[in-house]
Amino acid sequence: MQQKIVFIGGPGTGKTSVLRFLNRQGFKCMPEISREVTKKAQEEGIEQLFLTDPILFSTKLLEGREKQYIEADNSKDRIVFFDRGIPSIHAYMRYFNTEFPSVFMEKSEQYRYTKIFQFLPWKEIYKSDNERYETFEQSELISKYLHKAYTELGYEIINVPFDNVRNRCNFILSHM
Repeated sequence: MQQKIVFIGGPGTGKTSVLRFLNRQGFKCMPEISREVTKKAQEEGIEQLFLTDPILFSTKLLEGREKQYIEADNSKDRIVFFDRGIPSIHAYMRYFNTEFPSVFMEKSEQYRYTKIFQFLPWKEIYKSDNERYETFEQSELISKYLHKAYTELGYEIINVPFDNVRNRCNFILSHM
């Protein structure tokens, strides 16, 4: 049976660095797609699509994450890692106090993951950039919303310790 492993956490917590390392080790990894959606909107003159039209942005994320899930299902890989999962979408909408259609919860229940690893906010590694506009304090709050969204769906959360990328990967792999 395939294991679908999701990394959650606020922005700048090290998820992508760990995912890249695992990818270099030969694991199937599904990258975060919100940066792609944000960049495309910026090319079209919309600085922050999530802030301008959160439902459109979230719908694009849902489509992309659903596609990633199905791609994983169709692969022969024993383990697939995801940089965020479908429930992360409604967690962010709750963080921004945005009402959302029931389809977001329905898809979160339909597409289930095997394990959830949370990367907690870590001030020493946090950086903002063109697509990451949140402050460290906002990252801390987002982390709480993410934790709540996944636990409400019955997931057990495994916290990834603060450490270098290799040791974080070893910690995750030890839980497979």
